[in-house]
Amino acid sequence: MTINQLLSPPLRILNSVLTQDAPRLSKAANSNGGHDVSDPDHKRQMDELSAKLEAYKAAQTSDKAHQEEHYSQAQHAWRMVTEMVAGLGIGFGIGYALDEVLGTSPWMMVLFTLVGTAAGINVMLRTAKELQDTQTPPKTGGDEGTKDGD
Repeated sequence: MTINQLLSPPLRILNSVLTQDAPRLSKAANSNGGHDVSDPDHKRQMDELSAKLEAYKAAQTSDKAHQEEHYSQAQHAWRMVTEMVAGLGIGFGIGYALDEVLGTSPWMMVLFTLVGTAAGINVMLRTAKELQDTQTPPKTGGDEGTKDGD
C-alpha cells in the first residue's frame, strides 16, 4: 500500500467538508439576538446597555481608591525597610573599608555596622512619624477637650 492510497480517503473527506457551503443562520439565531439593526427598539437597548456599563465603571472606580490606598501603604513599608537595610549596609561597608585600611579587623566593621543600624532605625522612625503626621487629621478647635467638660 502506498502513501497516496493511505491518504486518499481522509483527503477526500477533508475536501468535501471544505467545499460545502456554510450553513446560513436563521433570523432568530443571528448574532444580535434575532433583532434587525434597523429596529427602532435597538436604540433603546443600546442606551440601556450604555447605562449598565457606566454603572459598572462607576462601581469599579470606587474600588480603585481602596486598592490605591493599600498600594500606597505597601510603598511606605518598603521605603522604611529599604532605609533600614541601606543604613546597615553603608555602616558595614564603611567599617569593612576602615578595617582593611587600618588593619583593625573586625572592630571597625562591628562598630560601624552598629552605627549604620542605629542610623537606619533613626531614619525609619522619622519616616514613620512623617507618615503619621500626614495621615492624622488635624484637631479642630472647640471645647470638646476641656478639663471641666463644659
